[in-house]
Amino acid sequence: MTIVRNLARRDYENVWRAMSRYTDTRDNDSADEIWCVEHEPVFTQGQAGKAEHLLNTGDIPVVQVDRGGQVTYHGPGQLVVYPLLDLRRAKIGVRDLVTALETATVAMLETFGVAAAPRPDAPGVYLTEGPRVGNKIASIGLRVRRGCSFHGIAINIDMDLAPFLRINPCGYAEMQMVQMAEILEPAPNWSQVAEVFVRELLRTLQLPDAQWQPIDEKVFAQLSAEQQELSNG
Repeated sequence: MTIVRNLARRDYENVWRAMSRYTDTRDNDSADEIWCVEHEPVFTQGQAGKAEHLLNTGDIPVVQVDRGGQVTYHGPGQLVVYPLLDLRRAKIGVRDLVTALETATVAMLETFGVAAAPRPDAPGVYLTEGPRVGNKIASIGLRVRRGCSFHGIAINIDMDLAPFLRINPCGYAEMQMVQMAEILEPAPNWSQVAEVFVRELLRTLQLPDAQWQPIDEKVFAQLSAEQQELSNG
């Protein structure tokens, strides 16, 4: 069984620490989990990230992380999905997972009437019709450790895209970002998009029946306490 969790809106670093810990402590019997979350404003710089792509970050924090890829932005109104999967157990390759995330996004967007597709030269999903054709609506950055995946995909729903102008998104100076709210009126809400996306991802990966469960708040309370201890030195 796959457990799906709605983390609602949370600070990026706490979620990053939580999914890293889950990846490091899980065993062969641990359930696969899919976390859906909306982050407070943050820039995240992947392992391939270059400082030159941080143009003017201003008061938005920059977090250096251990996923692949370059810099991106997360903020309210964006769906971020973290598939915490045992790839070896499921016999899924990393490229297979990237393709599944892209395929699920395209199917979800099609459900809401938006035409999009992946590109062979740059991971993610891009519009294929209308005045914003070629603009990027979803970004992907993954990490695999101990045969298990973490980090994931960010889908722009109804958010402030202005912070993307402070960076070269995913390392591309001319990359234009777009969101569902610029195409659909009214735009679907966060929960609607999350439900359809997860359904399509499970179908694409042929994972067992999923069950939505609440997050264990004690995990985040413990992580916050540990971080406070480190800060106090």
